[in-house]
Formats: sequence, C-alpha cells, structure tokens
Amino acid sequence: MDLPPFAPFPGTDPRREIVPKEWELCIDAWILLAQRHLLLSRDAFALKVSQDPSVVEFLLTYVEANARHISTGDPTQKSNSLRRTCYLLVHRCLVNLEKKPPPLLAWQFLSDFSICYAKTPGVTTLLQGIWHGEDLGTKFQKHRAFMIRDLETPSGTSGLPELEITLERTAALLRCCQDYGHFLMLGYDFVDALSDLYRSSDSSLKQKLVVISYRCFSALMDPSKPNFSMLLDHLYGMYSSKKSDSLLSAVCSNTPFVRELRDQLTGPDAVRGEKLVKELLAFEGTGTLQMRQRKTGMSRLNKGKGKQRDEYGHGALDESVHVHKMSLITQVQDLFPDLGSGFVVKLLDEYGDDMEQVTAHLLDNSLPPQLKSADRSETMSQPESQPSTDLVPNLPPHPAPPSLPNRRNIHDNDAFDRLTVPSAQIHRGRRSSPQTADTVPQDRGSAPNKAAILSALAAFDSDDDERDDTYDVEDVGGTVDTAMPGSDEIDADLRDKNEEALFRAYKMSPEAFERDAATRRGNARMALRSETGMTDEAIEGEGSKKAEEVGGEV
Repeated sequence: MDLPPFAPFPGTDPRREIVPKEWELCIDAWILLAQRHLLLSRDAFALKVSQDPSVVEFLLTYVEANARHISTGDPTQKSNSLRRTCYLLVHRCLVNLEKKPPPLLAWQFLSDFSICYAKTPGVTTLLQGIWHGEDLGTKFQKHRAFMIRDLETPSGTSGLPELEITLERTAALLRCCQDYGHFLMLGYDFVDALSDLYRSSDSSLKQKLVVISYRCFSALMDPSKPNFSMLLDHLYGMYSSKKSDSLLSAVCSNTPFVRELRDQLTGPDAVRGEKLVKELLAFEGTGTLQMRQRKTGMSRLNKGKGKQRDEYGHGALDESVHVHKMSLITQVQDLFPDLGSGFVVKLLDEYGDDMEQVTAHLLDNSLPPQLKSADRSETMSQPESQPSTDLVPNLPPHPAPPSLPNRRNIHDNDAFDRLTVPSAQIHRGRRSSPQTADTVPQDRGSAPNKAAILSALAAFDSDDDERDDTYDVEDVGGTVDTAMPGSDEIDADLRDKNEEALFRAYKMSPEAFERDAATRRGNARMALRSETGMTDEAIEGEGSKKAEEVGGEV
C-alpha cells in the first residue's frame, strides 16, 4: 500500500485560519505519516523520496516556518514529537540516500535547519559530514559571491531587512558547521566587506556583524582543524586600520576572542602573534555594544502561586524565618537597636536582603512611604495555633493492635531468673569431682577390659558369612546344574590342600618358614614351594600366621 503524500506546512496566514482542534489533527497526521516513512526499508525509502516530491517540500516548509519564528502552537508533547520526527526524516535523507535531494543541500535549508536544531547534539556531526561528503564548498561559491555583494551594497536589490535575515542564517550555520567558517575566510574579500559595512551600519546590524566575525575566527581556532596562519593574516590586515570603531576592536571588546586566542596559540604561531595579542588585549572592556547574553536556565512559568504577602507586598510575619534572615535581622538591630524585628523583616524584603541598601536608606532616611508610616518597633508575631497536620481529623480513635506474643521456655521465672538461687549451689563444672583435665585421661577405671576385647576378636570368624542363596532352585525358578564345580570351588579346594600342607610342615619344622637366604635355598623350602606352588614371600607370610595361631614366634 502506497503512503499518501505530505501536505506542506502552512505559513503565517493559513495557520491563523486553522482552529486549535483541527491543528492538532494536522500534527497527528504529519507525525503518523513521517513515522511510516521512517519504517520503510532503505531502498523503499529512497524510491519514495525520488518519486514523491511532497516529502522534501514538507521538510522545506516546516524548517523554514520554524526558523522564521512562526507560531506552531503551544510547546506540547505533540509539537515536540513532530519536531523530533522531522529531524529524523531529514537525517535519513542526508545520510542514508546515495542521491540526496538538492533542495536539502541548499544554503537556505541548511541555515534554517541550524536555527531550528541548534541545541540538538548530533546536528554538528551531521552538517560536518554533509559538508565533506557532498563538497558543499564548491557548491556554495555562488552564494558566497552574492553575500559579499550584498555586504558591499546593503541598500541594493535585497535591502537591509533581507541582509539581516541573511546574517542571522549565516551566524546559525557558522555555529553548527566549522568548515563553513573556513570557507568564508578564504581570501580577504569577505572580511573586508564585513569591516566596511560595520563602520556605516546601525547598532543592531553591528551586533550581527560582530557575531559572524567571532564565529569565523573561532572556526579557524577549532582544535580539530586549526588554521592560525590564516587567522593571524586576517588579524594583522584588520589591525592595520587602527580605528577605535573598527570591527576588530568590537570583536575583541565584546567577545572572549582575545583570551581564547592567547590560550590556544602554540609553537611558531605563538611567537608570530605574541605582539598582536598584547595589542588586542588593550581593547578588552571598551565595548559599547549591548550584546545579548545567553540565558543560563529556562524561565519558569508564573502560575500565580507564591508566598503570602501583607498589604505592602512584604512577606507575612507569621511564616517561619530562615536562619540566614535571622542573622541579617540581628546585624541590623545591632546598628539600630530601636528597630523591631518585624520592621526589619519588611526592610529586608523591600531591598532583597541587601544589608548595604537597608543600612544606607536608614541612614539617609529615604525609605518608601509605606515603610515610613510603619511601626518601627513592630516585632515578629508568633502564630497562635499551628495548622493541624491530621489528614482525617474526624476519624474516631481505635485501640492499638495487640502486641506480638513473647517466646517462653521452662526456665522462665525460676530461681536463676529471679536471682534467688543460693551462692552455695552455684559451681563451675562437676561439683565434687577431685579429677582435673590432666588426671581424667590417666584414669583407666572405666576403660574396657583388654582380655575381653582379645577373646571377642579370637571368637570372631572372618570366613563365617551368610549363605548365598542367589541360585537356589526356588529363587531361580528352574533347575540349577551343580555337576560341574566352578572356579571358586576349585580355588577353595586348592587353598584347603595348601593349608593342610603348610600346617603339617610348620608342625614338623618351623625353621622352614624363616626369612633368610639360607632357609630359602634349603631342601625343605624347595619341597614346600613345589608342593604348594607358592612363592617364598607367601610361604613366610603363612608361617607368621601359623605362629600367631599357636602362640609361637618365628
């Protein structure tokens, strides 16, 4: 489904004829349509922009209307959403499209775009990238020539109003694109045109010329791409006139340019410009232009809410007084003991807590009429009753919730708990035991009898095991063939024969089980090895077992 075309953003006269409810519907439609365009793929978006000129026309009219300060309604969430969506649409047209729309690369659009989105963080990076990617320096040559012509003949074809608009656009683009400042400072014709127009222009136009000159100088001092050689050439050329009403003196006296130049000059350029910087420092503080100061914060909307004031516009006396104001009251009363604290509070409110002004007006007797007729001995009155902080004053009282039960045990409230136990009954450890930690291990009275342990071990038969009935007939469920003895039975028979032969040999000659080389080479050992098939170590081990069984010793 193809997206419908954009409707151009209206100018001043059509905007006044649209009622607020219809205007909100228009904003909703623009937001929805712009978001749908942003959701398109890269190729689909490029095809849509190339075939539908309404996209570029809407962006041109919207940016121009906002740059000319045309009211677009209250700064509601919808208007902010439309502004953000238009920025994203312009960003995609200038970054993602290989063939960018020429109207979006024109000087008029880029300058108006800089005015609308001057505080947007990414606008500087966007414009710097477009400047290098599209080689705007070559495309703006004609624009630069026309602007120099307008500066040299301000009362020519365009006139002063159009010239002021051009200067405002130039200053905005200089603020967001440093390369544009480098482009304007090529050659001396642009700087000379600014200097000549400054001498013959009024105060409002002079301010714009000073701003543009300062922006151009700052562009040449940009840390990412400084060009101090060109900057010093222009400064020496402008300083050669040595006129107090020159453009250079106005820039040095009304802007921080000289201090920035002094701090950033390094290397050979610092040596070259050292004398010039000292000469330019003499212009500081001599400016006569009322330059517009930058606001440090947003102005707060007056909702008609404030602290309570009395009939003279001073703060109510029954309010709590800040500690700082109490200190000021004490200082004033030290100088004028006859003044009451309430009258001093009115004085401080009148002069904004300025002790010098309060003291000066009291000494000169130049107080306002409402303070002259006021009672000088008035004191601060304390409020008779503080306002109730009970959110529900008519709520009936209710009993407190029951406390959680305490855990108890059998030793609660006993003699130790009541501290009534006699001291004679309190002891540490066993009461009447004569033994100590050293004598307890040596006491063998309760130890088991060694003879009983040995007799129990002798009666224990390690070979006596429970009968294995795994292969019984009733458990297997069939007939078990027991004709062929297994390997376990053969081993058991062999062990029984060896046991018998070893026992008989031990009874006949215990010396045949000795652990020496002569015994191992003897005939008795050789006969025993051949009969049992055992090694000398095994035979000697069996001899040790036999000696333990009969109570002998090998």
